[in-house]
Amino acid sequence: MFNEKTGTGRGVRVKICGITNAADARAAIDLGADALGFNFFSGSKRYIDIQSNAQWMAKLPAEVCKVAVLVNPAMTEAIEFAKLPFIDALQLHGNESPAFCKILAEGGIHFAKALPVANQDSLADVPNFFTSTILLDSVSQRGFGGSGEMWSWAMGRRFVESQPALKVILAGGLTPENVADAVNEVRPFAVDVASGVESSPGRKDRSRLRAFFAAVRHA
Repeated sequence: MFNEKTGTGRGVRVKICGITNAADARAAIDLGADALGFNFFSGSKRYIDIQSNAQWMAKLPAEVCKVAVLVNPAMTEAIEFAKLPFIDALQLHGNESPAFCKILAEGGIHFAKALPVANQDSLADVPNFFTSTILLDSVSQRGFGGSGEMWSWAMGRRFVESQPALKVILAGGLTPENVADAVNEVRPFAVDVASGVESSPGRKDRSRLRAFFAAVRHA
Protein backbone atom coordinates (compact mmCIF):
# COMPACT_ATOMS: atom_id res chain seq x y z
CA MET A 1 0.00 0.00 0.00
CA PHE A 2 2.79 2.44 0.82
CA ASN A 3 4.62 1.93 -2.46
CA GLU A 4 1.66 2.21 -4.83
CA LYS A 5 1.24 5.03 -7.29
CA THR A 6 -1.68 7.39 -6.85
CA GLY A 7 -4.54 7.51 -9.29
CA THR A 8 -4.83 3.77 -9.86
CA GLY A 9 -8.62 3.94 -9.95
CA ARG A 10 -9.16 1.76 -6.90
CA GLY A 11 -11.38 2.73 -4.01
CA VAL A 12 -10.25 3.87 -0.59
CA ARG A 13 -7.76 1.47 0.96
CA VAL A 14 -8.20 0.15 4.49
CA LYS A 15 -5.46 -0.34 7.07
CA ILE A 16 -6.29 -2.15 10.29
CA CYS A 17 -3.82 -1.10 12.95
CA GLY A 18 -2.94 -2.45 16.37
CA ILE A 19 -3.00 -6.09 15.27
CA THR A 20 -1.69 -8.26 18.11
CA ASN A 21 -2.53 -11.83 17.10
CA ALA A 22 -2.89 -14.13 14.11
CA ALA A 23 -6.66 -14.56 14.41
CA ASP A 24 -7.33 -10.83 14.19
CA ALA A 25 -4.88 -10.51 11.29
CA ARG A 26 -6.67 -13.25 9.37
CA ALA A 27 -10.10 -11.76 10.07
CA ALA A 28 -9.00 -8.37 8.74
CA ILE A 29 -7.43 -9.94 5.66
CA ASP A 30 -10.52 -12.03 4.92
CA LEU A 31 -12.64 -8.88 4.98
CA GLY A 32 -10.36 -7.14 2.49
CA ALA A 33 -7.70 -5.24 4.46
CA ASP A 34 -5.02 -3.71 2.25
CA ALA A 35 -2.61 -3.25 5.14
CA LEU A 36 -2.07 -4.36 8.73
CA GLY A 37 -0.28 -2.29 11.34
CA PHE A 38 1.80 -3.76 14.15
CA ASN A 39 2.84 -1.53 17.05
CA PHE A 40 6.45 -2.06 18.06
CA PHE A 41 6.42 0.96 20.36
CA SER A 42 6.58 -0.26 23.96
CA GLY A 43 4.41 2.61 25.17
CA SER A 44 1.42 1.45 23.12
CA LYS A 45 -1.48 -0.52 24.60
CA ARG A 46 -1.21 -2.61 21.44
CA TYR A 47 2.51 -3.28 21.65
CA ILE A 48 3.70 -6.67 20.47
CA ASP A 49 7.14 -8.20 20.83
CA ILE A 50 8.72 -8.99 17.48
CA GLN A 51 10.53 -12.13 18.66
CA SER A 52 7.51 -13.94 20.07
CA ASN A 53 5.23 -12.97 17.17
CA ALA A 54 7.55 -13.40 14.19
CA GLN A 55 6.42 -16.94 13.37
CA TRP A 56 2.76 -16.18 12.63
CA MET A 57 3.55 -12.80 11.08
CA ALA A 58 5.84 -14.49 8.58
CA LYS A 59 2.91 -16.61 7.37
CA LEU A 60 0.68 -13.66 6.43
CA PRO A 61 -0.15 -13.27 2.72
CA ALA A 62 2.41 -11.42 0.65
CA GLU A 63 -0.22 -9.28 -1.07
CA VAL A 64 -1.18 -7.56 2.20
CA CYS A 65 1.09 -4.72 3.27
CA LYS A 66 2.58 -5.37 6.71
CA VAL A 67 3.49 -2.14 8.49
CA ALA A 68 5.81 -1.71 11.47
CA VAL A 69 4.59 1.24 13.55
CA LEU A 70 7.56 2.93 15.26
CA VAL A 71 7.94 6.00 17.46
CA ASN A 72 11.23 7.91 17.38
CA PRO A 73 13.31 4.85 16.49
CA ALA A 74 17.06 4.97 16.22
CA MET A 75 18.21 4.73 12.63
CA THR A 76 19.62 1.26 13.20
CA GLU A 77 16.30 0.11 14.68
CA ALA A 78 14.30 1.48 11.76
CA ILE A 79 16.57 -0.22 9.25
CA GLU A 80 16.44 -3.53 11.14
CA PHE A 81 12.63 -3.54 11.09
CA ALA A 82 12.57 -2.62 7.41
CA LYS A 83 14.83 -5.58 6.62
CA LEU A 84 12.51 -8.12 8.22
CA PRO A 85 11.15 -10.41 5.47
CA PHE A 86 7.57 -10.05 6.72
CA ILE A 87 7.61 -6.24 7.04
CA ASP A 88 6.86 -4.22 3.91
CA ALA A 89 6.89 -0.66 5.23
CA LEU A 90 7.39 1.53 8.27
CA GLN A 91 5.01 4.03 9.83
CA LEU A 92 6.88 6.75 11.70
CA HIS A 93 4.69 8.11 14.46
CA GLY A 94 7.10 10.27 16.45
CA ASN A 95 9.15 13.38 15.89
CA GLU A 96 11.30 11.93 13.14
CA SER A 97 13.07 14.69 11.22
CA PRO A 98 13.14 15.25 7.47
CA ALA A 99 16.86 14.39 7.57
CA PHE A 100 16.05 11.05 9.24
CA CYS A 101 13.38 10.32 6.64
CA LYS A 102 15.70 11.26 3.81
CA ILE A 103 18.18 8.58 4.84
CA LEU A 104 15.41 5.95 4.85
CA ALA A 105 14.19 7.08 1.45
CA GLU A 106 17.70 6.99 -0.02
CA GLY A 107 17.97 3.44 1.30
CA GLY A 108 14.88 2.40 -0.66
CA ILE A 109 12.77 1.88 2.47
CA HIS A 110 9.01 2.40 2.07
CA PHE A 111 7.45 4.39 4.89
CA ALA A 112 4.64 6.72 5.89
CA LYS A 113 5.10 9.74 8.14
CA ALA A 114 2.36 10.44 10.66
CA LEU A 115 1.37 14.01 11.47
CA PRO A 116 -0.63 14.79 14.63
CA VAL A 117 -3.39 17.29 13.86
CA ALA A 118 -4.23 19.62 16.72
CA ASN A 119 -5.34 22.62 14.65
CA GLN A 120 -4.93 24.16 11.22
CA ASP A 121 -1.37 25.23 12.03
CA SER A 122 -0.46 21.54 12.34
CA LEU A 123 -0.79 21.19 8.59
CA ALA A 124 0.77 24.49 7.62
CA ASP A 125 4.18 24.43 5.97
CA VAL A 126 4.58 20.68 6.31
CA PRO A 127 8.23 19.91 5.51
CA ASN A 128 9.39 17.41 2.93
CA PHE A 129 9.57 14.05 4.68
CA PHE A 130 10.76 12.31 1.50
CA THR A 131 7.73 10.06 1.29
CA SER A 132 4.56 10.25 -0.76
CA THR A 133 2.49 8.79 2.10
CA ILE A 134 1.32 10.97 4.99
CA LEU A 135 -0.94 9.78 7.82
CA LEU A 136 -3.08 12.39 9.57
CA ASP A 137 -3.95 11.44 13.14
CA SER A 138 -5.49 13.01 16.22
CA VAL A 139 -3.55 14.36 19.16
CA SER A 140 -4.19 12.66 22.49
CA GLN A 141 -2.88 13.16 26.01
CA ARG A 142 -3.90 9.61 26.93
CA GLY A 143 -1.13 7.84 25.11
CA PHE A 144 0.06 6.84 21.67
CA GLY A 145 -2.32 5.65 18.96
CA GLY A 146 -5.78 4.14 19.13
CA SER A 147 -7.12 6.99 21.25
CA GLY A 148 -10.48 7.02 19.49
CA GLU A 149 -10.34 10.81 19.42
CA MET A 150 -11.52 12.72 16.35
CA TRP A 151 -10.26 15.91 14.78
CA SER A 152 -11.60 18.30 12.14
CA TRP A 153 -12.10 16.47 8.86
CA ALA A 154 -12.48 19.82 7.13
CA MET A 155 -8.80 20.42 7.82
CA GLY A 156 -8.02 17.04 6.34
CA ARG A 157 -9.97 17.87 3.20
CA ARG A 158 -8.07 21.13 2.74
CA PHE A 159 -4.78 19.28 3.16
CA VAL A 160 -5.74 16.64 0.58
CA GLU A 161 -6.74 19.34 -1.90
CA SER A 162 -3.52 21.31 -1.34
CA GLN A 163 -1.25 18.25 -1.63
CA PRO A 164 -2.44 16.31 -4.71
CA ALA A 165 0.86 14.45 -5.03
CA LEU A 166 0.55 12.88 -1.59
CA LYS A 167 -1.28 9.72 -0.57
CA VAL A 168 -3.11 10.78 2.58
CA ILE A 169 -4.16 8.18 5.13
CA LEU A 170 -6.92 9.34 7.47
CA ALA A 171 -6.81 8.15 11.08
CA GLY A 172 -8.09 9.24 14.47
CA GLY A 173 -11.45 8.33 15.95
CA LEU A 174 -12.77 6.42 12.95
CA THR A 175 -15.56 3.92 13.60
CA PRO A 176 -18.09 1.94 11.54
CA GLU A 177 -20.58 4.67 12.36
CA ASN A 178 -18.58 7.64 11.05
CA VAL A 179 -16.07 6.36 8.49
CA ALA A 180 -18.39 6.83 5.50
CA ASP A 181 -18.86 10.50 6.40
CA ALA A 182 -15.11 10.86 6.90
CA VAL A 183 -14.33 9.35 3.51
CA ASN A 184 -16.91 11.49 1.75
CA GLU A 185 -15.59 14.67 3.33
CA VAL A 186 -11.82 14.11 3.22
CA ARG A 187 -11.48 11.85 0.16
CA PRO A 188 -8.30 10.20 1.48
CA PHE A 189 -6.16 7.58 -0.20
CA ALA A 190 -6.78 5.26 2.75
CA VAL A 191 -8.33 5.03 6.20
CA ASP A 192 -6.65 3.63 9.30
CA VAL A 193 -8.51 2.25 12.31
CA ALA A 194 -7.56 0.60 15.61
CA SER A 195 -9.77 1.26 18.63
CA GLY A 196 -12.89 1.84 16.54
CA VAL A 197 -13.12 -1.86 15.68
CA GLU A 198 -12.06 -3.32 19.03
CA SER A 199 -13.74 -5.01 21.96
CA SER A 200 -10.69 -4.11 24.10
CA PRO A 201 -7.23 -2.72 23.31
CA GLY A 202 -5.53 -5.05 20.87
CA ARG A 203 -8.57 -7.32 20.40
CA LYS A 204 -10.60 -6.79 17.24
CA ASP A 205 -14.37 -7.21 17.27
CA ARG A 206 -15.51 -9.21 14.25
CA SER A 207 -18.89 -7.52 13.88
CA ARG A 208 -17.33 -4.05 14.05
CA LEU A 209 -14.67 -5.05 11.54
CA ARG A 210 -17.37 -6.22 9.10
CA ALA A 211 -19.38 -3.05 9.64
CA PHE A 212 -16.31 -0.88 9.08
CA PHE A 213 -15.45 -2.48 5.75
CA ALA A 214 -19.07 -2.31 4.63
CA ALA A 215 -19.23 1.40 5.46
CA VAL A 216 -16.05 2.15 3.53
CA ARG A 217 -17.29 0.26 0.47
CA HIS A 218 -20.57 2.18 0.46
CA ALA A 219 -19.01 5.60 1.06
